[in-house]
Amino acid sequence: MIDPRTPILVGCGQITDTTSRPSSERSRVAFCADAAKLALEDSGAAIGGHALGHEIDAIAVMEFFSDISPRFASPFGRSSNPPQSVARRLHAHPRQLLYSHSGGNMPQYLVNRFAEEIANGETELALICGAELLRSTQNARKAGMAIDWNEDPGGEPTRIGDNRWGFSEEEARHELRAAIHFYPLLENAIRGGLKRDVASHMTAMGKLFHRLAVVAKDNPLATRREGYSAERLATISDDNRWICFPYPRLMNANAIIDQAAAVLVTSVGKAREWGIPPERWVFLHGCADGTDTWVVSERTRLDTSPAIRGCARIALDMAGKTVADVSAFDLYSCFPSAVEVAMKEIGIAEDDPRPISVTGGLPFFGGPGNNYVTHSIAEMMNVVRAKPGSFGMVTANGNYLTKHSAGLYSTEPTRGPWRREDPKKFQAELDAQPKQRVNTAPSGTGTIETYCVAYGKDAPERGYILGRLDGSAERFVAMTPKEPALLADMLTREQLGRKVAVDQEDGRNVFRPI
Repeated sequence: MIDPRTPILVGCGQITDTTSRPSSERSRVAFCADAAKLALEDSGAAIGGHALGHEIDAIAVMEFFSDISPRFASPFGRSSNPPQSVARRLHAHPRQLLYSHSGGNMPQYLVNRFAEEIANGETELALICGAELLRSTQNARKAGMAIDWNEDPGGEPTRIGDNRWGFSEEEARHELRAAIHFYPLLENAIRGGLKRDVASHMTAMGKLFHRLAVVAKDNPLATRREGYSAERLATISDDNRWICFPYPRLMNANAIIDQAAAVLVTSVGKAREWGIPPERWVFLHGCADGTDTWVVSERTRLDTSPAIRGCARIALDMAGKTVADVSAFDLYSCFPSAVEVAMKEIGIAEDDPRPISVTGGLPFFGGPGNNYVTHSIAEMMNVVRAKPGSFGMVTANGNYLTKHSAGLYSTEPTRGPWRREDPKKFQAELDAQPKQRVNTAPSGTGTIETYCVAYGKDAPERGYILGRLDGSAERFVAMTPKEPALLADMLTREQLGRKVAVDQEDGRNVFRPI
């Protein structure tokens, strides 16, 4: 007998649109509702998808990129209450209306949260959804179209998640605020730990992301289905130019897409009441959440993630399983460094034949902002349904390898009452770890610990390093002066372990090789 309060996922829906013309009717919240309707139908409920929608008592919408980043700001307006806008389209009257703060971890975090609420009898049917329309936004802007996505459905959503900036004042003072800077810094630190030169590491990254490209080639919902070879991914070309060394274009998440996804979470008891067939049920056997040292430059090591390691361990222990019992993974894949660290921490060998993505990953499937992992979870539901009794793990990552969540899924029922470890316990362990002191006014000599070189459209524009001061071994953040020759040198010569002189110029730390 299965405990009737056991949480289960019962429906999923995904949309990828590469052709539709932008319109006022096709807003982000409308796109969310379309994915939700697919998820309701996917449940196979005897009462029908439309009627099931009326039973939703919690809706969570992932924060849209246009509400976060000036780079992706939309000139066409927004909903003042996205979950309420979705609810109105589904004729639902939920008790909870949640709008997440930024973070790619949030879809899995919310599955974990709602599962706990359902097991405690606090929620009956939760909808998690999100969408991005950056392709349509870009096309409409270029065409000078008059589109109106403004709507005010009334009320205010409850915000959920951690809304702290992902960088420190010291990092921001040196222009380090974005993923496209932090992940390349992490990548070169990983390369240093592996004792690889640039060429061999580029080859390794190409082989790794080729695995994702192969999955995307066979996924009709993927946005890049060329099935890029490892050599193509690792070779700089006109359509694979440097974005921020060591990452060319095809090793970056592809955000300029129109995608939406939704999943439904309820209890076994309610699924039976609504006539949802057991073959549609997917059980959350294990889950965990944890945050690494928040500021990248304060991490004692740059090539590890204690939070990923712990989240995987806790999720597997909760399920009574080991890594060997998992048939497929979807590892968060915004950049190679995120995948490399996750594989190392979870215990997945480089030559492990099991899938490390079931979608094709953020560069090839598509990177719809904070909502990618909703697609991961939806696709993992399809994978385990197609292979009853198998187990699939989804990992989720927010900020700069900072915020993490994990979920372990299977059609095999869980045993006994569903309970998870209080995530505060694990977070207390993570928070107790030492932090690296950062010297904000370094002067003298030191050694480059890691580095990256950011490109403009046609040429490198600025180099950044994290270094260690001689003597104290304190870490420091620094950037190149405006010297093109130094940027060229950083791209042709090994910088890891290189000696530099560092001092302040115009209010910033500036370094020069010795």
